[in-house]
Amino acid sequence: MASVRFTVTPTKAEDLPGLSDTSPDISSRSGARVRFGSRESVNRSDPLSEGSGGGTTTAGGAETPDYSNVEQDGNSKISSVYINNTHGVDDDDFYDRNLALFEEEMDTRPKVSSLLNRLANYTNLTQGAREHEEAESIGEKKKASKSPQMGTFMGVYLPCLQNIFGVILFLRLTWVVGSAGVLQALCIVFICCCCTLLTAISMSAIATNGVVPAGGAYFMISRSLGPEFGGAVGLCFYLGTTFAGAMYILGAIEILLMYIAPKAAIFVSKNPEGEGAAMLNNMRVYGSICLLLMSLLVFVGVKYVNKLASIFLACVIVSIVSIYIGALVSAFKPPHFPVCMLGNRTINGHEIDENQCKTTYLWKQFCQGPEINATCDQYFLSNNFSEIEGIPGLASGIISENLWSSYPSRGDVLEKASLISTHDAHPASTQQPYVFADITTSFTLLVGIFFPSVTGIMAGSNRSGDLKDAQRSIPIGTILAILTTSIVYLSSVVLFGTCIDGVLLRDKFGDSVKGNLVVGTLAWPTPWVIVIGSFFSTCGAGLQSLTGAPRLLQAIAKDNIIPFLRVFGHGKANGEPTWALLLTALIAELGILIASLDLVAPILTMFFLMCYLFVNLACGLQTLLRTPNWRPRFSYYHWTLSFLGMTICLALMFISSWYYAIVAMVIAGMIYKYIEYHGAEKEWGDGIRGLSLSAARYALLRLEEGPPHTKNWRPQVLVLLKLDEDAHVKSPRLLTFANQLKAGKGLTIVGTVVSGNFLQSYGEALAAEQTLKHLMDKERVKGFCQCIVAQKPREGISHMIQSSGLGGMKPNTVVMGWPHAWRQSEDPQSWKTFINTVRVTTAAHLALLVPKNISLFPSNSEPCTEGYIDVWWIVHDGGMLMLLPFLLRQHKVWRKCGMRIFTVAQMEDNSIQMKKDLATFLYHLRIEAEVEVVEMHDSDIMHMNVHFHLDHSNVRRMHTAVKLNEVIVNKSHDARLVLLNMPGPPRNTEGDENYMEFLEVLTEGLERVLLVRGGGSEVITIYS
Repeated sequence: MASVRFTVTPTKAEDLPGLSDTSPDISSRSGARVRFGSRESVNRSDPLSEGSGGGTTTAGGAETPDYSNVEQDGNSKISSVYINNTHGVDDDDFYDRNLALFEEEMDTRPKVSSLLNRLANYTNLTQGAREHEEAESIGEKKKASKSPQMGTFMGVYLPCLQNIFGVILFLRLTWVVGSAGVLQALCIVFICCCCTLLTAISMSAIATNGVVPAGGAYFMISRSLGPEFGGAVGLCFYLGTTFAGAMYILGAIEILLMYIAPKAAIFVSKNPEGEGAAMLNNMRVYGSICLLLMSLLVFVGVKYVNKLASIFLACVIVSIVSIYIGALVSAFKPPHFPVCMLGNRTINGHEIDENQCKTTYLWKQFCQGPEINATCDQYFLSNNFSEIEGIPGLASGIISENLWSSYPSRGDVLEKASLISTHDAHPASTQQPYVFADITTSFTLLVGIFFPSVTGIMAGSNRSGDLKDAQRSIPIGTILAILTTSIVYLSSVVLFGTCIDGVLLRDKFGDSVKGNLVVGTLAWPTPWVIVIGSFFSTCGAGLQSLTGAPRLLQAIAKDNIIPFLRVFGHGKANGEPTWALLLTALIAELGILIASLDLVAPILTMFFLMCYLFVNLACGLQTLLRTPNWRPRFSYYHWTLSFLGMTICLALMFISSWYYAIVAMVIAGMIYKYIEYHGAEKEWGDGIRGLSLSAARYALLRLEEGPPHTKNWRPQVLVLLKLDEDAHVKSPRLLTFANQLKAGKGLTIVGTVVSGNFLQSYGEALAAEQTLKHLMDKERVKGFCQCIVAQKPREGISHMIQSSGLGGMKPNTVVMGWPHAWRQSEDPQSWKTFINTVRVTTAAHLALLVPKNISLFPSNSEPCTEGYIDVWWIVHDGGMLMLLPFLLRQHKVWRKCGMRIFTVAQMEDNSIQMKKDLATFLYHLRIEAEVEVVEMHDSDIMHMNVHFHLDHSNVRRMHTAVKLNEVIVNKSHDARLVLLNMPGPPRNTEGDENYMEFLEVLTEGLERVLLVRGGGSEVITIYS
């Protein structure tokens, strides 16, 4: 054999790299260098060093350690005793001179340099991100991805602007200002913008607390609040985005049919009453066609949608700029858009031409004939025609009239309060050429209609994978976009109130100005800038919604938390979500069939508010719980802001539409419960788990304050199960019985002992634990399992009884099986372990339940239709014998069983009085049972409540057992279950076998027996 040579070379400490002069305890002594090698081998110097031999020197002059090979017979290499290297020591990866001590653990604990390299390349996230790795199938080649280059402006700010600005700004904001007045409109806009700003702050905190992959809000909420909340809110967000697509399409069709090509209408009504219905039908037809075309475009390729996005955004910006320029120009040269008025009532501009706002031109509309003496409308005769400017201009002072609200009801004529009129006539008829309000408006309705115009704040977080520095760009870009849009909305409210007359503001469709888009009348240089710009922007927003919603549904489906959505996780070969797009189009079609922008907007308001509410909840919860992983790079957040945002979201939901709010909550609740019961279990380290931990800790500390009162006593069960050689449970019915006893409530710990050494048997213990978990799932037992590895089973059981539970949630009752065929057993340790367990439970002051003939006990699917549960109350043990039948009868298996209580009277006892006293006692306990007193001779019963001694009295005890067994069998031979007091084992272990014989004789001839031994404390009381 080759011998190993150790060469120790003294080296100055200050010459060693990595040791500085600030280490006096090391630098004060001389260093030593150890080299391993064989006598026959020649020392191999480090290839990086210049010298060779005993002292190798680097370029800097410092000596470095020199490593040599360990060779066998001069040629075959073997690995060092410290290095786990199967490839030989030439492999430099295993020859790390600084980490040789940790070389054996490199497979499970990688080097820091390797970990950092993987994280920097974002190729293999380790702890806490297993689900991301699972997304890439095993063996799939990873494509070399381009490093993300998008900055804050292009990656977050502009996408957020494009998503926030939308159809409501162009089609409904003027109407909101006219109906609510400038002050209330400012209030509406301010509340909605505050809601999104606070949500953005919370979202920024969550988005900067680690890497956010695709999925946006869904990913953030599900990983913060768990799969149940994530799935519920993710689907709400999906439905909101889908209905948003429907809303944008309806907005585009409204612009097309109202302002671009009114003659393209298919359905035309001959009378004014049917115009609304005809318009809705036109919206349905054209909306469905538009939805089909957009869906086909998205199906063909998303890249075309993304290329058009910048064009659509340019349309929005140009439109908004033209509004501001038009407002400024109106201060010097207001555009001419006359509005014809009769008294203070607004005349429909479609009915008259230029300069026709006169009595002669409108005579036929109000009178029954052209004659001078024809019968005319009284209001027409009492009031004069006048013409007012629809756009008085920035310097006109019209804002004083527009400050206050004017909420018309459906069918009301739009009126200008400052004009003089006489109201001594009948209400206006729809046959007359007035401008009527199409719906009844209110503050709450306007909130629901306006809110969609501030949504879209998640656009930046959805693009986190494309950002150069997502941790910095998402908060800055999102918050700047919200501030920008908020300023635009607030200033637009003021500009509209300052430049446009109130009757024109309240004219939703611009009928008083010949069907012009109201906001277009203010634009410069022509209303067509706004009309064309808003049309393309709404089409673009619709395409974006139809692109984003299927991907969100696909992300939810791929997480596999909602089983019935699994099919929507599949798509084309390139990953495009084909099935999800189909479902999205069908749901959007439902929105199209509603056909009214004002009815669709509150629906998506609910879903978006629900989503924002939970974003705020997630941030606030994580902050309050102080989760160790909660370390957002964005630091300008606080839990009070999150809860304020959550409160505003909840308030806005009920303000805008309380019944929609309830429906949205019911839908979210149903999804939550579905995922809870049927969804795949996911462990995402969510905040709800942290909340549960905090609540559990608080509750456990409260339970520790004192011992439980008798009224609060309930069985907290430790079930001891035995596994056979194949790791199968020997008596699974024991767990069934424990479940029936608990009726699904309270603490249940299922334990087993694996014989062996923990270091060698750890895998076996894990397998045993999995077996117990599967059995618990099968029996629907809610609880915990515990597996202990010990050299001897009795020691393991003793350790388990001592250590199970935590604080006030420790077991107070042990359930274990009877050792079958213990007489024939070659190994006496089985029944000796049983007796030892009885002793341990007695010493621990725990109650003990031993079902005998457990295989004959009914399963959960075999309810007892009749019969009795018989209790033989021989000695008082704290009331366990009274309480157990009551608890069993709460379960469906034992519910129809009656209860009989037998007690034993000795010769000197008054059996009649005992029966009366027992009946009274049961009455006070509120337990219904039949009572019977059995008289026995003193010698038959005197030794039931004492421990065994190995002396001449054993014969008398056996005689007692026989006599008592005769009485029990005689009275309870037909009982479904017999409960008996279990006497304690003998203090001297030599009498153990006699003790087992005694119990065997006592229970002989009984089909199902439950031996009960109390824990020494009262468990039942007559007091309330």
